[in-house]
Amino acid sequence: MVNNQTIGDRDTHLSPEDLAALQKNLHEQRLFRQEQLRQIASLPTRADELIQRRSAAQTEVRVTLAASARMVLADVEAALVRLAEGRYGTCHLCRHPIDRDRLAIVPQARYCARCQQVREAGR
Repeated sequence: MVNNQTIGDRDTHLSPEDLAALQKNLHEQRLFRQEQLRQIASLPTRADELIQRRSAAQTEVRVTLAASARMVLADVEAALVRLAEGRYGTCHLCRHPIDRDRLAIVPQARYCARCQQVREAGR
């Protein structure tokens, strides 16, 4: 039983090196999303009616991409705040540590995998 707890601790314990790597990843994601939003905002618009019709669909895609980028950017910035405050890596629902592998894939994760599945099933 002690062996299983040791393995579980390794899966959830975040070392200073883990935190530094995750923080770097979050900063990179923030820069990427900020640049993405700048590029979306700077896409040219056209006045020609035919092009405007095509542009309407492109504008819708642009708006959707921008909304998604803003949402991820907000999540990344919130994760950086949690990291600075020492609250990073803890599930917002069950208050258990979030698995290191999950944080490596989604460093801005607010929920452990189990709680995330419960939230998504409730939608």
